[in-house]
Amino acid sequence: MPDWLDVVVRSIIFVVVLFLMTKMLGKRQLAELSFFEYIAGITIGGITSEVVMGLERSILNAIIGIFIFSAVPFFMELISLKSKKVRDFVEGTGTVFIKDGKIMEENLKKEKYSTDELLELLRKKNVFNIAEVQFAILEQSGDLNVLLKKEHRPVTIKDLQIPYQSEKEPQTVIMDGEILDEPLSVAGLNRRWLHEELDKLGVTKENVFLGQVDSNGQLTVDLYDDQIKVPSPQEKPLLLATIKKCQADLELFALATDSKHAKAMYAKNANKLKDMLQKLEPVLHD
Repeated sequence: MPDWLDVVVRSIIFVVVLFLMTKMLGKRQLAELSFFEYIAGITIGGITSEVVMGLERSILNAIIGIFIFSAVPFFMELISLKSKKVRDFVEGTGTVFIKDGKIMEENLKKEKYSTDELLELLRKKNVFNIAEVQFAILEQSGDLNVLLKKEHRPVTIKDLQIPYQSEKEPQTVIMDGEILDEPLSVAGLNRRWLHEELDKLGVTKENVFLGQVDSNGQLTVDLYDDQIKVPSPQEKPLLLATIKKCQADLELFALATDSKHAKAMYAKNANKLKDMLQKLEPVLHD
């Protein structure tokens, strides 16, 4: 076999072997690798390059070596899942850099971080003033997590006591012009409903690059042709406007009638619609 063909065959073999070993180790990001996984990755890379280009090297011995270096972090991960002591030893623990608004200088020295590096990590979290930080911890991955003081945290809907409705993840019902039945079913919808919604927008499924349904059952689409303008859904704004008009009409009828019974009935139902609007407006407001 010519040398170049031998290199091609060896390369394909090791691509498959490395893929299988990587699948075994899991889906960790590079910054989240444990020490064992980091060491194994470096060594496996060295073994692979030596055997792929060194034609006198044994492929079987290389595969055995790769398997061993892959198996060690795999089994260490299994042991770590069952023992916190082993997990803390192998993966390490988080180090507190700021506590109750105070910098822990000794912990900075322990992790060999300078003040400039701490400030850089804070800036990556959009924090430019240490006085705003309540708590900050350096995780095992090297990422800094920051808890701001209460007065500097973003205001939430709960803080403002505004009525809101919890949302579910949107379902992708059309992809590359093809309808996906499983997400449609998860959303409690069917193809007939989808075709009716597409007709309202004036498009066909073949023209849709991506179509999604939100938790309110509203379809949004992205077309292959970006020059085509898709009208915004009008059902919710129209429904909101209709309810507001009904509530205003009932209040007007209550003022216009001389009958006490009718006046009380109109006012009562107007108040019911007003209460309903307060609950529905966060959902129907476009």
